[in-house]
Amino acid sequence: MEELIKGKIQKILVEALKAVKTISVGDQQSLQWGISFSDDFGHGDYSSNLAFVLAKRLQDSPEKLALVLVKEIQAQQPWWLARVEVAKPGFINFWLSSSFLEENLKQVLKEKEKYGRGRTRKTMVIDYSSPNIAKPFGIGHLRSTIIGQAIYNIYEFLGWRCIGINHLGDWGTQFGKMIVAIRRWAKNPFQLNLENLENLYIRFHQEEKKDTSLTEEARQWFKKLENQDREALTIWKRCVRLSQNEFARIYKLLGVQIDHTQGESFYLKRAQAVIQEATVKGLAQISQGALVINLPGFKTPLLLKKSDGATTYACRDLAAIKYHRERWHPDLMIWEVGREQEFYFQQCFLAAELLGYASLPQMVHVAHGLVRWPNRKLSTREGDTVHLNEVLGKAIKKARELIEKSATSRELTEKAKREIAQRVGIGAIKFYDLSHYPGKDIIFSWPDILNLEGNSGPYLQYTIIRGQSVLEKAGRRKRKFSEVKLTPEEEKVLRTMMKFPIVVRGAASKFSPNLIANFANELAQAFNFFYQSSPILKAPEDKKDFRLALTAGTVQVLTNCLSLLGVAIPSKM
Repeated sequence: MEELIKGKIQKILVEALKAVKTISVGDQQSLQWGISFSDDFGHGDYSSNLAFVLAKRLQDSPEKLALVLVKEIQAQQPWWLARVEVAKPGFINFWLSSSFLEENLKQVLKEKEKYGRGRTRKTMVIDYSSPNIAKPFGIGHLRSTIIGQAIYNIYEFLGWRCIGINHLGDWGTQFGKMIVAIRRWAKNPFQLNLENLENLYIRFHQEEKKDTSLTEEARQWFKKLENQDREALTIWKRCVRLSQNEFARIYKLLGVQIDHTQGESFYLKRAQAVIQEATVKGLAQISQGALVINLPGFKTPLLLKKSDGATTYACRDLAAIKYHRERWHPDLMIWEVGREQEFYFQQCFLAAELLGYASLPQMVHVAHGLVRWPNRKLSTREGDTVHLNEVLGKAIKKARELIEKSATSRELTEKAKREIAQRVGIGAIKFYDLSHYPGKDIIFSWPDILNLEGNSGPYLQYTIIRGQSVLEKAGRRKRKFSEVKLTPEEEKVLRTMMKFPIVVRGAASKFSPNLIANFANELAQAFNFFYQSSPILKAPEDKKDFRLALTAGTVQVLTNCLSLLGVAIPSKM
């Protein structure tokens, strides 16, 4: 739709230029039309800066040239354009006609969940969630999980072949620490749960401050693990199995399903191939007994292999990039990982390009901000964190309390109450996070994160169910309507609805699901204002079908938004 409108605007601008004999600009193909969507309806639906381009070439006033062009466009009287005006100092603003807005509504009703979809033959691999083994799922890992899933959903909606990777943190020096802690302080290593493992991890770091020999002991046990020591492997496998069972439960609650789970251990043998290639190409060099890649523009080299022979996570990440390229041949690779890893990914991507695994434009680090306390970071090793399980449980409990207070609770079965509480509570948590720009830190606050009112997930869920209720009361009737005179409230809903395909493409290009969350709030507010001010079921017959169609269109677009964000819609509220 956006390309259609831009094409129409460019066409009438071309015709206007042809009609204006006094403006001679040579080859029109070389002109920069500068047609963009306007965020403010007061400045039209679309705007063009063509007059500024012409003014630069002709050494004339942009406003004067814009006035000439607008006069010629008005003479064309295109049916899809309501009006066109000049805004100082020379922008040309376009307002789409009611007829065109109504045609867009018909397109929404016809295409339904496909409205705004794209087509392409491109492939994208995205690495997201990636929790660490032997630790409960923390609130911090929620961000990567649901932002990554939303980006996956958006690109898939736009026609991309998407491959989601859960790159588990199941290898590294921390497992030397876990093995030491389990051997020293676990009464029965085979009866541990994830909470026990976290407490042992915290205890190791407390004891390490008093006894620095523990650090070297942990290094030695990780080296044994890399050398396939039987005892080390047995403890490690137990930690992995416990963790994966818990992660699977959390993913099911969140409605997240990742295509492939491949921990760092998956890339161990492949890491040796990276070391060999880096050596053959003359990129790898020995430095203080370790193997590094010196990168142009970086003072700090990228460490591939430690002096004790153990591989690093950088080496394993490079192996992952190589594996992704060879298996899926992606056009784009995305890592949804915390912002504190920015420097590391800059180094890793440059090394991957030097090794010939991918080009820099193919690799993107979507850097999310931290979930933190007002004055400090969350820290698992210090025991200063918030478990996601606790957050989800409290949100579901709060939603259930609200359900019990509602008038509709008497009509609901116990099973229905549980389903609604889960979808509303978890929807609130997910939407709260996704409504923030990914790169922004989130200050953890129980009142904020458990907010079920205002611009929230439950507000959007309720708007959809309110619209569905109206449509159910209307019964089965065709949503056909003839052209009607629009009220300002109806026009606002139509103009907002038309932005959906543009917003989705913007969210994809900027890796920012929050743009869809913000749009959904804007559309819901426009619809609820219309709902309060305009009768639907009791509207005059010449208006009823249109208003029902407008309601159905709004419900569909909001449903599409929540689907992209991974927020489930309850059956009732």
